[in-house]
Amino acid sequence: MISAIILAAGESKRMGQPKMLLPWGKTTVLGHVISIFQRAGIEDIIVVVGGARTHVEEIVKQHGVRSIFNADFENGEMLPSLQRGLEAQSPQAQAALIGLGDQPQVQEGTVRLVCETFKRMQPKIVVPSYQMRRGHPWLVERSLWDELLAMRPPRSPRDFLNEHSREIQYVEVSTSSILADLDTMEEYKKARP
Repeated sequence: MISAIILAAGESKRMGQPKMLLPWGKTTVLGHVISIFQRAGIEDIIVVVGGARTHVEEIVKQHGVRSIFNADFENGEMLPSLQRGLEAQSPQAQAALIGLGDQPQVQEGTVRLVCETFKRMQPKIVVPSYQMRRGHPWLVERSLWDELLAMRPPRSPRDFLNEHSREIQYVEVSTSSILADLDTMEEYKKARP
């Protein structure tokens, strides 16, 4: 079983307001990301929350998925959120798919491709790539979780991927959506459907 961790604990400082709550289509930025993962067939989804916790948890409940609180969210680092998500995994999970809550441009086909590549080839890590650039969501097999859990800042998930570069199975995608997230109001307005 593949479980998903959606990282949604940031404070949205550059956006100036909680970006997970911004409208996106008929839902919110975070709601859309959760829906994409669900439509791609992922049943076990954990959303790591922090900033705007109460409101973000409401979105999580509306979509029938789980949440975990990252008490260390104010440091702005991705690693503690990823670690909270890994700690909350069910024993049945063979791999964790790591997505960004502020990446509503992510496509269902990309999520499916990453998961199907893992099921078919059983690599330790699967990463989508667009024009030789790594993006999200990426997948890590359970045998490497302890290493991620043992990491401490300033080391980051990027360092982890660099250290395991030989074990990564890349999947080429034809869309830059794997690289796009929403950090500023300008980016949001430009990308909003």
